[in-house]
Amino acid sequence: MACETNTLLIFPLLFVAACYMQQCVYGKSQMPCLFIFGDSLSDSGNNNNLVTLSKVNYKPYGIDFPTGPTGRFSNGLTSIDILAQLLGFEDFIPPFANTMGSNILKGVNYASGSAGIRNETGKHLGADIDLGFQLQNHKTIIARFAIMLGGAQQASQYLNECLYYVNIGSNDYINNYFLPQFYSTSRVYSPNQYAQDLIGRLSQSIKILHNAGARKMVIVGPGPIGCTPNAIATHGSCIQEQNAAALIFSSKLKSLVDRLNRKFTGSKFIFRNSTTDFYASIKRFRVSNAACCRLVLNSLCALQQTPCENRNEYMFWDGFHPTSAANKLTALRSYNSSNPDFVYPMNVQHLIQS
Repeated sequence: MACETNTLLIFPLLFVAACYMQQCVYGKSQMPCLFIFGDSLSDSGNNNNLVTLSKVNYKPYGIDFPTGPTGRFSNGLTSIDILAQLLGFEDFIPPFANTMGSNILKGVNYASGSAGIRNETGKHLGADIDLGFQLQNHKTIIARFAIMLGGAQQASQYLNECLYYVNIGSNDYINNYFLPQFYSTSRVYSPNQYAQDLIGRLSQSIKILHNAGARKMVIVGPGPIGCTPNAIATHGSCIQEQNAAALIFSSKLKSLVDRLNRKFTGSKFIFRNSTTDFYASIKRFRVSNAACCRLVLNSLCALQQTPCENRNEYMFWDGFHPTSAANKLTALRSYNSSNPDFVYPMNVQHLIQS
């Protein structure tokens, strides 16, 4: 995996991101609310009060975030934070764990570090909020919406216009299938069977969301999970077996999105290919095979240690999670279709304008 490239490439792209956010942050949001389901790539503090090793409410996490550590698994903003800004949301979408006093009518973030589609995923690290539990939390929020908006019908009509962002599944491999010392799934399922099991479970979850009012949804596939700094530090290079398994799931996920669009003709589902995003981003960073911070067990940043100063040149912040600079590129690719460097057949602009 190449780690050396022209460091000047990243800075024009970050300038573009800054310009977009200057234009969007202070305008009216392009939909009334945003609901976020997922894992540590999107978690904004839901794990902070859980008994788990999978939480990061300490420095150096948040070193580039306006208020310091929040529970985000990065040095600054996550990709969904930036996407929300591009969509015109003035404030960050609050984590479910901290919705008291928040404007939940703008949406809620349910994502939880180490969580997966399967409920046992990541539990060797401690507690997490798996996808099923995230759906239960969403049900609680919907009930509050009904009270605030004057009834279930009014709440449903409001929810129809919101954006739903689902980015989950990587941990079902990293923190389940490829940890046979903790989980039996790799002995029970072939990679193809396991991917199909995940797709079946995720399909049921998406149908639950649809029945609860979701009509516009972004579903994100896993990236090359075998090419994280954690994997490279452990094995010396990318773990192709892990990448291949994730690709099987990603391919089936794309097919699921196609089926959902055929079945629910009044709704719109789009698929985001994180593998494509990864390889489009890797050439933009000087360092793409190592973390910016000093790691504990090749995983999370060590408490209170000083990270690298040239963070915009690093693709990865810790053993698994991107830097804020990498997240900006991902968010722009998800949102924008006017810049040739970021053209994708399906993007969030396409979805909200349909």
